[in-house]
Amino acid sequence: MIKDTTAEYQQVIAQCRDIFDKKMKDYGAAWRIMRTESLTDQIYIKANRIRSIQRKKEHLVNEGVEPEFIGIINYSAMAIIQLRLGVVDQPDLNSEKASKLHEQVLNDAFELMSKKNHDYDEAWRSMRVSSMTDLILMKLLRVKEIEDNNGKTIISEGLDANYFDMINYAVFCMIQINESKQQ
Repeated sequence: MIKDTTAEYQQVIAQCRDIFDKKMKDYGAAWRIMRTESLTDQIYIKANRIRSIQRKKEHLVNEGVEPEFIGIINYSAMAIIQLRLGVVDQPDLNSEKASKLHEQVLNDAFELMSKKNHDYDEAWRSMRVSSMTDLILMKLLRVKEIEDNNGKTIISEGLDANYFDMINYAVFCMIQINESKQQ
C-alpha cells in the first residue's frame, strides 16, 4: 500500500483545527493569558498521560491517547502563537483571527515536516508511537530548561523549533494510530 504522508498529515491537522475552532466558540481566546511555561506544562500533562497509558496498557478515564495527541498539537500551536504575539492580560483575539493564526502555525509545521521528511526519508514510519512519545517528553524537558534559562540557548534550537517538532511527532503518532485502526 502506498502511503500519502501529505494527505494523512492534512487529515490529522483538519481534525485538530476542527477541535480548536469548536473550543474557540466555547471558550474564546482565554488561552491568550497563558504564559508559554503554562502551555508547556499543559503539553507535559498530556504527554505524560500518554506514556502512562502506554506503560500500563489500560486507562480508567474513558478517553484514549488520540485526544491527548490532538491536545499536544493544539497547545503547541498556541505556544508558538504566544511566542509570536506575546502574552496578554485579557483575551484579545476573536475566533476568526485565532483560527487564522492557528492555521498558519500548522501550515508552518507542515512545511517544516515536508523538508525534514524529505531529508530523513520518512524514518518516523519505522518508529514506535511509544518512542515518539518519549521524544515529545524529551522535547518538553528541553523546553522547560530553555524557559528556565529565560529563553536563551548557546547552540541549540529555540523554543519554537521544539514546539514545531512536538506538533510533527504528535501528528506522526496520530497517523500511525489511524493506520493501525485500518488494518
